[in-house]
Amino acid sequence: MRIVIVNDDGIYSPGIRALAERARQFGEVRIVAPDVEQSSMGHAITHSRPLQYRVAEVGDFKAFKVNGTPADCVALGCHHWEKVDVVLSGINLGPNLGNSMWHSGTLAAAKQASLLGIRGIALSLRGTYEPEDFKRIAPHVDEVLELVLRKHTFKLLNINFPASPCGIRWTRQSVRQYDGAVIPSEDPFHRPIYWCTVTPLESAEEGTDRRAVDEGFISITPLRLDLTDHDELARVTMR
Repeated sequence: MRIVIVNDDGIYSPGIRALAERARQFGEVRIVAPDVEQSSMGHAITHSRPLQYRVAEVGDFKAFKVNGTPADCVALGCHHWEKVDVVLSGINLGPNLGNSMWHSGTLAAAKQASLLGIRGIALSLRGTYEPEDFKRIAPHVDEVLELVLRKHTFKLLNINFPASPCGIRWTRQSVRQYDGAVIPSEDPFHRPIYWCTVTPLESAEEGTDRRAVDEGFISITPLRLDLTDHDELARVTMR
C-alpha cells in the first residue's frame, strides 16, 4: 500500500511524524506537507504562482515540503508518486469537529485526495500536543488505522481523537450555530488588529462527532463530496 501523509500544521509538526510512525506498518509512507503552517486554509488551491517541491528531513522518512496549501501538497504528492492508495492527513494539532470541517485544511487534504479518486482520511487530536499525548494515543491510532485501512473501504473519513480515548464511535457531523466573534486589539505600534474566534452557542447533539469526543471517544465520521440538499431538491422538483 502506498500512503501519502500530509497536514496543515507544517512539515515539522510533531503530529505528522507521529502519524507516519504508526502508518508505516500498513505500507510504504511518503510525507508531503506545507513548508509553513497552513491551518484553517480550507480547500484553497494555488494557481497564481508556481509551487516548489523540495526534499525535507523528517526522521528516516522520505519527505518533501511544498510552499503551498494542504490541497496543493496532495496534488503534488500524488503527481510525483504514481498509484497512491490512500492519503492520510494529520495528526492535526487540534480537533476538527462540527462546523470546523468547513475551513479545516486537514480535512481539505483528505477531500482533495477523494477528488483525485484516492481514499482520504483526516486525523485530528484534542490535547496539549506534548510528546506524551502522541505516545498515549499511539495504540489507538493503530487500532483506527487497522479498522479504516483494512476492514472498511470508505472513500472519505474525518477522525478525531480525545487526549485519552476510551473507545470508538461512528458519528455524524455536529451542525450547530456558532458565535462568530471579532476581538479587536492592537499591535506594538498601536495599530488596530483583529482576532476572529468562534464559540458554540448550542450543546452537541447525540450521535455527533462533538458529543463523542466530549465524552472521551474517538469519533469516526464518513463523509461525501456531494453538498446537495437532496431533501430540498426533491421537494422543489416534485411541485
